[in-house]
Amino acid sequence: MKRYLFIMRRLPYSGGHLQETLDAILTAAAFDQHVALLFVDDAVWQLKNQQHPGGLDLKDTSAIFQALQIYDVNDLYVEEESLQLAGLTSTDLILPVVSLPRVEVSRLMHRYDLIISD
Repeated sequence: MKRYLFIMRRLPYSGGHLQETLDAILTAAAFDQHVALLFVDDAVWQLKNQQHPGGLDLKDTSAIFQALQIYDVNDLYVEEESLQLAGLTSTDLILPVVSLPRVEVSRLMHRYDLIISD
């Protein structure tokens, strides 16, 4: 079993990259690979609760994130500095995540066989 770490960096609803990344995450998980996600930079906005993209004529992706547990994707990390820069706290997020300081991110990355950035 390979250990995958998907690093998400981009804003939600800024193109097709999010759906493509979610498809890759769910595919890896469906083949019983260990999958974890790390949200850094603008990607922390993907976890923001109470999103209403319907006004932009876009699909709300929060339901997909909430379904990750069904695929045994339970290791979710967020870079603490990115969360603070966005002005968000853990209570603003749709999922429970482990907050890591930037200095711990490289240590996290060394625990995985494959690192895939969006």
